[in-house]
Amino acid sequence: MIETKKTIIFAAVAVALLIIALIASPKKITPEAFSDQGQKFFPEFTNPNDATTLEVVDFDEATGSAHPFKVTFQDGKWIIPSHNNYPADAKDRLAKTAAGVIDIRKDEFRTNNVSDQEICGVVDPLDETAGLSGRGQRVTIKGKNDVVLADLIIGKPVEGKRGFRYVRVPGQNRIYAVKMDVDISTNFQDWINRDLLELSKDKIEKVVFKDYSINERTLSVDNRGEFILKRKGDRWVASRFAKGRKIDSTKMDNLLKAVVGLNIVDVRPKPAGLSANLKKDESQQKISQADVLSLQNKGFYFTRDGQLLSNEGELEIHTDEGVVYTLRFGEVVFGAGLEANESKTAKDKEAKAAENRYLFISAKFDPHYFKEPPKPKNTDYKKKADSLWTDIDKKNKAVGDKHDQWEKNVAKGKKISTDLNNRFADWYYIISSDSYNKIHLKPTSLIVKK
Repeated sequence: MIETKKTIIFAAVAVALLIIALIASPKKITPEAFSDQGQKFFPEFTNPNDATTLEVVDFDEATGSAHPFKVTFQDGKWIIPSHNNYPADAKDRLAKTAAGVIDIRKDEFRTNNVSDQEICGVVDPLDETAGLSGRGQRVTIKGKNDVVLADLIIGKPVEGKRGFRYVRVPGQNRIYAVKMDVDISTNFQDWINRDLLELSKDKIEKVVFKDYSINERTLSVDNRGEFILKRKGDRWVASRFAKGRKIDSTKMDNLLKAVVGLNIVDVRPKPAGLSANLKKDESQQKISQADVLSLQNKGFYFTRDGQLLSNEGELEIHTDEGVVYTLRFGEVVFGAGLEANESKTAKDKEAKAAENRYLFISAKFDPHYFKEPPKPKNTDYKKKADSLWTDIDKKNKAVGDKHDQWEKNVAKGKKISTDLNNRFADWYYIISSDSYNKIHLKPTSLIVKK
């Protein structure tokens, strides 16, 4: 009897231990959970050139807000809707990004527990009901007619597995550890033509610093003069020099590099009326009061005699094609992207690195750059065969060739300046503080002792 009781007790303890073990141990993952492991996320998406739109949404826990970035092909051109439809240079980059997404596979199934989404950082950044933490980056690629080709949420790096990230498809609970080699950039500068001025250093022949300030209340101008630098062969000379001084070639070269590689971090559209007027001949421009206010808010002012000036002076760049670029420096902008603003709170002032600057760029052709040569006294040579030309015909031909070349140079310079100005007329550019400091110099900083 005693032995029977012992047996029953031992059996009860064994059952209890088994139950405790089952409760305490991780939930067993069935083989079905691994059924799609190794498969592509989007098997029907095979051609990267089918991609016409990329949407990326990041989430800022500090502000509790989502930050969208979008680039798309619309009306025959690439644009960035999240940055005021600024023209994008996106075809090749988007195709490369799409190719990387096409190659993504479900390398390792990890969990399908909703509670694990926050830990893995794959909470949808667009989910209005979720908490602030654990939000991932949502990446959506679309094709023609906004057909979704790929849509996923990229989470935190996987501990102990270099190059792996947690990934989840929106609307599904399954979370995977995925090896990723995709450059998904939301940097505005990565998607635009960085050659803003379309200018090379060797084409710059003259640089003019215009030093002045504006009384914003009376619009009176305190003009402190101009400082002109001209290229003479392989060196630069100034319009006025103290004895025993010269232009530092290294500093001058750095200035030219900064001008050519102008770093824009964002843009703001000009009012349609202002843009249209700026594309016209200056004599035909009529600026409305609304346009004037738009300019003043950015740090640009029309004087009583109709000159457009800026509150931080300007820089003129003259090229060997007769094109003159004018860079006018306006108000400070704190930050970039959707958060950029002109506020000057104490917090903003402390963040000096975030101080960017409005830049107003225009281009024009200098009609006096190419001096018109004489025309041939007659053009009889055009009606004769070369073998019948007289000495006078040959001289007229040489004179005519020079005049024809002058006309070509003028036409080329006018076209370049018109094309540039039409592009610049639509935008207030925002340049980085670093770029601003490199080109907004005191001319005397370029002068050294011989």
